[in-house]
Amino acid sequence: MRRAVLIVLGLVWLFPTYLIVANAVRPAGDYDPSDAVKPPGSIGLFDNISEAWSRTDVGATLGSTAIYSLVAPALAVLFGALAGYAIVVLRVRFGFLWFIVIFAGTVVPFQMLLVPLFVGYSKVSLYDNQMGLVLVHTAISVPLAALVMRNFFGSVAVSIFEAARLDGASTFRIFWRIYLPLSSAALAAVFILEFTYVWNDLLFGLTLAQSDNVRPVWAELSALTTDVYAGTPVPVALAAGLVVSLPTVVLFLATQRLFTRGLTLAQF
Repeated sequence: MRRAVLIVLGLVWLFPTYLIVANAVRPAGDYDPSDAVKPPGSIGLFDNISEAWSRTDVGATLGSTAIYSLVAPALAVLFGALAGYAIVVLRVRFGFLWFIVIFAGTVVPFQMLLVPLFVGYSKVSLYDNQMGLVLVHTAISVPLAALVMRNFFGSVAVSIFEAARLDGASTFRIFWRIYLPLSSAALAAVFILEFTYVWNDLLFGLTLAQSDNVRPVWAELSALTTDVYAGTPVPVALAAGLVVSLPTVVLFLATQRLFTRGLTLAQF
């Protein structure tokens, strides 16, 4: 009975994925909303992808998206690790208060940040700038990294730090040579989560970027569903979205064991 319930729940959870895949591979001319559940009679995936690429400038946005998805999470996990190290290992004054201040960044819905960011970026020439998007993605990714690394460093024996200090190592050298290597799995888990979020970002890309070489890929693909590209067949938009989602899926599958180990070590 339990297995049957789990199978049913799994099928329900996978049903939207089936709809996306089935209609993404369907030839654009064969799409009918009333028959969207039916398996496709023929395969038109590559034709749909080719049409999506011809209608948009996805190639120019993929490079920018890769920069945001690699640089911002890397900076965020480094800053988060530094924050966790200072709070837990160095025991700075009012450490827990500093942690609350950092983690408070997750309390405010991101939609509330869009207008202030747009106004502020326009005044300091960060609007439609790759550096501006790297900065905002780094800032919103630091709280999660700080939470995970604070929990992880709390499980590391204090005697390691004390022994290194007795040997004459500086606090930064201890962090860089001992604590960072020890936390590689946790850092990787956070990086994977934040890479996925930044790659799939749409809100900040639409609000803070305009040029093709600055906009992230999802902001570019969203044009397929607007009046700019009126008449775009649904299979074309779905095929483009399916292909652009592949990097995050491949990354997760390739690092699944490391990801699970990292979250386990973080001790949520």
